[in-house]
Amino acid sequence: MKVILYFLFISISFCNGQSPYPQNYFTSPLDITLVVSGTFAELRSNHFHSGLDLKTKGTEGLSLRTAAAGYVSRIKISRYGYGKALYITHPNGYTTVYAHLQKFSPSIEAYVKKQHYKKESFELELFPKMEDLKVFTKDTIGYSGNTGGSGGPHLHFEIRDKQERPINPMLFGLDIKDTTKPIIYELFGYPFSEASHINGETSRVKIRIIKLPNGQYKSEQITAYGKIGFGIISTDQQDLASNKNGLSFIKTTFNGSKSLEVDFKRFTFNETKHLNRYIDYTYFVETKKRIQKLFIQQNNPLSLLKNHTSQGVVTVKDTTNSIYKVTVSDYKGNQSELSIPIKGLKKELPKRTEPEKNNLQHINASEETILEKDHVSVEIYRNTFYENVAINFEVINDTLKLHKPIIPLQKSMVIHFDISQYKGVDKDKLFIGSVSRFGGKLYYVPTKKRGDKLIARTKNLGEYTLGIDDENPKIKAINFKNESWISNHRYLKLKISDDISGIKNYRATVNDKWILMEYDAKTQTLIHDFNDEIITDTKSNLKIIVTDNVGNSSTFETTFYRK
Repeated sequence: MKVILYFLFISISFCNGQSPYPQNYFTSPLDITLVVSGTFAELRSNHFHSGLDLKTKGTEGLSLRTAAAGYVSRIKISRYGYGKALYITHPNGYTTVYAHLQKFSPSIEAYVKKQHYKKESFELELFPKMEDLKVFTKDTIGYSGNTGGSGGPHLHFEIRDKQERPINPMLFGLDIKDTTKPIIYELFGYPFSEASHINGETSRVKIRIIKLPNGQYKSEQITAYGKIGFGIISTDQQDLASNKNGLSFIKTTFNGSKSLEVDFKRFTFNETKHLNRYIDYTYFVETKKRIQKLFIQQNNPLSLLKNHTSQGVVTVKDTTNSIYKVTVSDYKGNQSELSIPIKGLKKELPKRTEPEKNNLQHINASEETILEKDHVSVEIYRNTFYENVAINFEVINDTLKLHKPIIPLQKSMVIHFDISQYKGVDKDKLFIGSVSRFGGKLYYVPTKKRGDKLIARTKNLGEYTLGIDDENPKIKAINFKNESWISNHRYLKLKISDDISGIKNYRATVNDKWILMEYDAKTQTLIHDFNDEIITDTKSNLKIIVTDNVGNSSTFETTFYRK
């Protein structure tokens, strides 16, 4: 009996060691079969995805359930980002997050509406007290939607620990059907040292791969010498969806010995920006494809990169035969393996041709740098770049050419334009804009004015110029006309837009009383719900003031009637 109890104890200890996260504590936030459109830590623009995107059958309005008992600790409503989001803190210290909601449950909605009218603002960030909004497991807390920066109806669901670090929700027992192996699409090699090469090439080279009958992959044999690394383009797919999702784990070996592991289990919001150091950023800018580099470059602090030997860089010697292997896995343990046979071959290489640097500015990454010419200056803080670089810096009339946007930045640079030379122009209407690489479209960059200087912060190299916005925003009624009766309408709808600098803020009143109008930036629509019961008069004088980002303002006034 003692022997049985001993082995039972060992078995339980082993299981606990395998999964330090509580199992069967959190339940599904949806009443339908979970289908994923976005997995945890998959690669997104400038960040790793911090949760699961759960499909809602292409519709809005599905009931959302609390994954466990707790209390609503944070409510955030914004025009962009997560849109309408709820944060629930649980007794075990974890927090669950539910984003892009259409609306909240009646009790939470009433709490939020009160704050909307108290603060006279659509955008809110609230931190209720523990006793304000308690919830129990499987309570309805809201309804699925498409608010904020969502690209379609879905629920964004997260689990965070006490340090606010997002963790893969599947580690807590959420079950997603997945029997499909990840796919490896492309392979790239990277020579590093002066004498290194891959197939005679001294810079990034694409290597042909083939899929074998057993579902695994093998590359053509390559010749190489010196210090080299590899990168792959690879995605996963679940059984019930066609979306190309992220991986859960990558392991690489060289001649059977560990080289590097990438574990997409957990990360911090402070490090998520370093995704651009993990991928081949230049290749992404040029092709919109993300190569995951299986080696660690200078100043890459990502905690996902683990158990590495020599930063994942391997050394190939002359007249040797080696095997480099990449194993990619999804959360359910489905694996695909890529084998790369390497023949060591030292070659006499042509001298590397360095780019012409006569007109380039050399930036020491560890020092602050200020670039100045004519009426334009750029302030570059220490450690803005990951490594020392040489970049193009030109000022032609009102246009700043700051290299190409192919180098990732850790921090924002500060651009200054002196506009004191402008005469006869309304300087308050000027702004700093980013010029698109293709088509020359100008995009407003948040700009501050201090005296005769315009100042903007940016994390992107590229072309910047002065723009002028002297046009007022546009306001148009959608579902009513002036002097009309709209007793049967539940909603009051208008469209607001600004073609140049964009909408900064708006304010709506009826009979001089502030009313809540929710703003959907994707459709440029303002919506008031008459169920707020703020508008009680038969005759209503509606006034809306909309201001753009440089201060142009439009006022819309009309009258409608309701019984």
